[in-house]
Amino acid sequence: MTTHEGRPPLMRPDGERRSEVAPIELFFDLVYVFAIIQLSHTLLEHLTPLGAVQTALLFAAVWWVWNYTAWAMNWLDPRRTAVRILNALLMLAALGMALALPKSFDEAGVAALVFALCYAAAQIGRPAFVVVALRGTVVSRNYRNILAWSTVASTLVVVGAFLPPTARLVVWAVGIAVDIAAPRFDLRFPGLGSTPMHTWPTDHEHLAERNRLVFLIALGESILITGFTVSELPEITAYVALIAVLGFVGLFGLWWSYFALAGEDTAASRGESGTAALRGAYPYAHGLMVAGAILFAVAIELHLTHPETGPALVLTSVGGPLLYVAGNVLFLKSRTGAVARSRYVAAGALVVIGIAGLVLGHALPALVLGIAVLAVVLGLAVATQLAADQEVPTG
Repeated sequence: MTTHEGRPPLMRPDGERRSEVAPIELFFDLVYVFAIIQLSHTLLEHLTPLGAVQTALLFAAVWWVWNYTAWAMNWLDPRRTAVRILNALLMLAALGMALALPKSFDEAGVAALVFALCYAAAQIGRPAFVVVALRGTVVSRNYRNILAWSTVASTLVVVGAFLPPTARLVVWAVGIAVDIAAPRFDLRFPGLGSTPMHTWPTDHEHLAERNRLVFLIALGESILITGFTVSELPEITAYVALIAVLGFVGLFGLWWSYFALAGEDTAASRGESGTAALRGAYPYAHGLMVAGAILFAVAIELHLTHPETGPALVLTSVGGPLLYVAGNVLFLKSRTGAVARSRYVAAGALVVIGIAGLVLGHALPALVLGIAVLAVVLGLAVATQLAADQEVPTG
């Protein structure tokens, strides 16, 4: 059934308020406060190369569930009861993933199965809903391809949950890679054809706002972790107070840099708004930036609780801002086709700091390492703001 204008009743209506992020979308995003905290704690408890790979894979799965939900709400009317119920069910699936992820690679596969089933429920249920709800539109036709790809990916994830941890990691990596890579191939699927990006009538302002909000959530999670960590220490020393302040300044620097780059009225936000450009700028670029913010939070906690310049402290301290800068580069390339020199300078400086930290080890005080990284983050924020003030398409 469609409206008298031929529009499905569950399709988001046009109008000047079309791009607004609805309360149900904000409510859905709140689940990710918990999910991000769980990811941070999981990495902190498994600070090994294997633990880092496992946590990165779990983040990719959690991020892709959020990303596909944000895109689906680009076309669904958030005022409709059926759409609100869909979001509630997706929240429940995301909550299940968040609860299960810390033990998803344990020998006992119960948590892994919960994680896999929640992932599959979200990734299959959402596109199936869109196919039916928006039938008769090009969006419904396109979502048939998403449904096909995500069904293949979800099947692999569920199968992987029954395997030993090492095999599980491999099979999950393949399954989640299938889901994430699908849009890069225009979702081409045997028997269904492809869905070229120009066939997606996307509202770039709505997507931009959803991604700004989830990046804020990631920064907010970092503040929560810092606060909880300080409050649980037996004594708040001058060093702890200094690290907490410097950590907050670093988070503020990331906030400043991000909104000078991707805020509502920046050159990049006014750039290319075709769906192909948005695909790079939001699902992929913002995934890197959110991951960077999470890693930044882990680094702050390590500076507070284990202030020795070992590989874990160096790699998290440098890796967080480096991932964030990599996301910046992809965002700028997608929206403007050009990348400011400041991004490459910042990335180069972070690499040099990281190498120095790994080479010098304990000879380099953790505080010096942190201040060096902070200087790069603040320098990038200043450069981004100066460029924005001149309305140069950059950071």
